[in-house]
Amino acid sequence: MLTAFARAFKTPDLRKKLLFTLGIIVLFRLGSHVPVPGVSYKNVQTCVEQAGNSSGLFGLVNMFSGGALLQITIFALGIMPYITASIILQLLTVVIPKLETLKKEGQSGTAKITQYTRYLTVALAILQGTGLVATARTGALFGTCPVGREIVPDRSIFTTVVMVITMTAGTCVVMWLGELITDRGIGNGMSILMFISIAAGFIGALWQIKLQGKIADGWVEFGVVMLVGLAMVGLVVFVEQAQRRIPVQYAKRMIGRRAYGGTSTYIPLKVNQAGIIPVIFASSLLYIPALVVQFSGSTAGWATWIQKHFVKGDHPYYIAVYFLLIVFFAFFYVAISFNPEEVADNMKKYGGFIPGIRAGRPTAEYLSYVLNRITWPGSLYLGLIALVPTMALAGFGANQNFPFGGTSILIIVGVGLETVKQIESQLQQRNYEGFLR
Repeated sequence: MLTAFARAFKTPDLRKKLLFTLGIIVLFRLGSHVPVPGVSYKNVQTCVEQAGNSSGLFGLVNMFSGGALLQITIFALGIMPYITASIILQLLTVVIPKLETLKKEGQSGTAKITQYTRYLTVALAILQGTGLVATARTGALFGTCPVGREIVPDRSIFTTVVMVITMTAGTCVVMWLGELITDRGIGNGMSILMFISIAAGFIGALWQIKLQGKIADGWVEFGVVMLVGLAMVGLVVFVEQAQRRIPVQYAKRMIGRRAYGGTSTYIPLKVNQAGIIPVIFASSLLYIPALVVQFSGSTAGWATWIQKHFVKGDHPYYIAVYFLLIVFFAFFYVAISFNPEEVADNMKKYGGFIPGIRAGRPTAEYLSYVLNRITWPGSLYLGLIALVPTMALAGFGANQNFPFGGTSILIIVGVGLETVKQIESQLQQRNYEGFLR
């Protein structure tokens, strides 16, 4: 990997792309430290220092924003509204026939869906920004901080509107920066920004484990976590690269004097076909009961039960429900993102078939059977990876955003692999030696 980066910097056009990407990353990180107008920076820092690494209910969004959410900066919402909008549009494509038609139209249809995603991102940013400002004004953002209610000193409507508009504009800028990386840089821009947001808190989370350790001034715990982390990275790379290749043979056709087809290829079905989407879905769904209790302020029996069982991530009920939700959403997302009948129809249209399987409905049934079999280990793998922060919470006293587990390790390894693959493919195009040497 390091050799690929070294060769990339020696290639002029690739070097420009890498430097452009690094420049966008610097701008993104600078924006994550500029506070929103109307926020008391001193009080925010006091509450953040008192809270430490414990982000409570807002841990997932705070992780995706690179710590900017609890700092209430102009990029506080980060890339999360765009991710949510993309997932919603992808789900609606299965439900709404018009969106499904646009998806099949090729580049023009994809451009239209991207435009809808941008509009939905702005709407979600306004909604989430309003919720964040309301939470900060009531002091619920830092529940135990004595100056939590003084984070937003001015309670006027004008100040609230300015804060919401600023954070919405910040989300639009983040979306624009991601698209600039995609067009003129290296890799997928949104994925790169997500990677940077998570990696920003990586070193701090590791050092916090060392500070909280008790054996040999915390170095033993730190070393154990690093060894576990290397093993986790190896496991994630192994599973993310694993795939079931279904062979496909295309019949040879004679048109005039020319022969077409007769080639063989394969359909790659990944073991983790759903990616990190099930983990995000399950985490978001489990935040809802705790958020309802927090904003309602109720002390009834149901509220006490939720606070006891679904607020702390190390409770057995929370662990069991979290694991089952991940498995469920893994099957759900694979079912809506991969349509065996559509694949079978396309193969039949172009004269393709799976050896030993009849074209048409038997092919669709076979694809569905194989997909269900490989989704089981993929969903169980996702559930186990997501539970690593919970085990770290119980074993080392770490926070729920433990670096080597859950969404963080999946995103970091996944984006890293895809970026390196893109760099290597571009290097191969530019260093092709040809047949005559």
